[in-house]
Amino acid sequence: MSIVKQKIKQLFRREWNLRPLNKADEAISSFTPTERVIFYVLVTIFVVASFSLLLKVHQEYLTEVPRKGGSLTEGVIGSPRFINPLLAISDADRDLTALVYSGLLKLAPEGHLIHDLAESYDISEDGLTYTVRLKDGILFHDGEEVTADDIIFTIIKAKDPTLKSPKRANWEGVDVSKLDTKTVVFTLSRPYAPFLENLTLGILPKHIWENADTEQFPFSQFNIEPIGSGPYEINKIKRNDSGVPLYYEMKPFEGYTGKNSNIEKLVIRFYTNTESLISAYNSGDIESINSIEPKVAAKLRDQRFRVESTALPRVFGIFFNQNQAQIFADEEVREALNMAVDKEKIVKEVLYGYGTAIDSPLPPGFLNTVNNTQSQSDEDSNNDSVDLTEETGSSTSTPPTKIEMARDILISDGWEINEETGVLEKEEGDNTIQLSFSISTANAPELEQVANMVKSMWEELGAVVEVKTFEQGELNQNVIRARKYEALLFGEVVGRDLDLFAFWHSSQRNDPGLNIALYANITTDKLLAEARETLDKDKRLSLYREFEEEILNDTPAVFLYSPDFLYILPEKVKGFSMNKITIPSERFISLPLWYIDTERVWKVFVSKE
Repeated sequence: MSIVKQKIKQLFRREWNLRPLNKADEAISSFTPTERVIFYVLVTIFVVASFSLLLKVHQEYLTEVPRKGGSLTEGVIGSPRFINPLLAISDADRDLTALVYSGLLKLAPEGHLIHDLAESYDISEDGLTYTVRLKDGILFHDGEEVTADDIIFTIIKAKDPTLKSPKRANWEGVDVSKLDTKTVVFTLSRPYAPFLENLTLGILPKHIWENADTEQFPFSQFNIEPIGSGPYEINKIKRNDSGVPLYYEMKPFEGYTGKNSNIEKLVIRFYTNTESLISAYNSGDIESINSIEPKVAAKLRDQRFRVESTALPRVFGIFFNQNQAQIFADEEVREALNMAVDKEKIVKEVLYGYGTAIDSPLPPGFLNTVNNTQSQSDEDSNNDSVDLTEETGSSTSTPPTKIEMARDILISDGWEINEETGVLEKEEGDNTIQLSFSISTANAPELEQVANMVKSMWEELGAVVEVKTFEQGELNQNVIRARKYEALLFGEVVGRDLDLFAFWHSSQRNDPGLNIALYANITTDKLLAEARETLDKDKRLSLYREFEEEILNDTPAVFLYSPDFLYILPEKVKGFSMNKITIPSERFISLPLWYIDTERVWKVFVSKE
């Protein structure tokens, strides 16, 4: 120790020879006062410039990246009853189910399927066998491992007819078996191209649910306090005095097999109706809302709020029932009624621009369809009219309106305007028939407005139209299922993989089929059957193009519009993207990419993934 002390003393007593500094000091001392001021100013400028340069270089190599933190509070209408992938029926149910549960596959933000719980999958050449292998170390929120037994248990429950799961139809004709604890095999009775979509079904933990029989299943507390393997787990549930949940506070599940979310707290609050939802948004109790009326979204947009939108794969139209109104058996009547509807006006005045006018049974963007050809048709009509004007030499002629062109179609078919009533009539044998029928629809404000707009257009044509509105449950049970309507204004949720079989195949004309136009065509039946069994995507799209041409030739319905999904988000949420979604809960597809808080780091440390 004494030696160390001596060394230290010698170090401090040592005289350091700093000749360059001594010389600089001598030089400065020789400066005149003016020279000395100039020197110090130049040195100061040099130091400041060097510091600024270094700071600029530092900033140039920095980039802003997301970091964990922040919170987001959403509001939804309704209260959850079944946070369960097999039983979820409301938007509130599906929103929380999408956060809590994960499936074998999941949707990527771009709209295609990617692995979730699955490590890999193989499809046999005949399209009948799907072999799926699970990732290693995947866990439920309670720490239990996810195994093949959980997959099989979930599918068997989904197929249980006594449970009456909304997912049951997806699994008819599908057998499931286990090769080992990590491998599951699905065997189909016949090829079904969209089957992979079924594998996005959330997986239930068998160890929690296996003791609940079918009767107890809907009443289990785990429908309200769920345990899944999804990206978020429940941190807190706030209930009112009656025990009804007021909100759920969610936190990222650290054991999630996919990318963890950056948003550390996600709160979902529940409201009884649109009015209370909007009131909560305006008061700042919630930061984001979705599925609101276009009118509300347009008002918020005008107030500079952030409104995100994307086209939904839904087709709204008026479907003709020839069994209830023989008048629709006349092809020219169907063609004229279609011609007379100004679809762009409906999108503008009812949807406030949040939608797309369509002329096809396929949603916009799925094919190179005629969905956006209405304006082109109008342009062509205008061009034809210009040619006619040039031939007659008239400078005052105007192109015929859509109503006039539609009326010409009917007059050519033998219809005549009754001068007293203004109604189109046609002689058939000893009888005189009127262009008269009714439109049935739900008592939703948007649908009522659309029905009345179309009614006005068709009455201008010369028809007598009655609008009948029903409560949604009554419409489904007593009108649609019974096929007791002459014309039905309704929206079809087509889905991501374009399986149109249930909507247009002749075998689906009666309940529970969804062929609400009661359409029958041998050619389209063959096309639809082949399309749902074809695994080749390009071939399937080609078949649907042929199908679309047949539908357009027959006009079994007047296709009106595809609406947009509307989502109000705060500006603080970054990284958001929304491509093709089919239901509101799919807005969370890109949630792992969202972030609120950020930090700046050198670019060299940023992951290139």
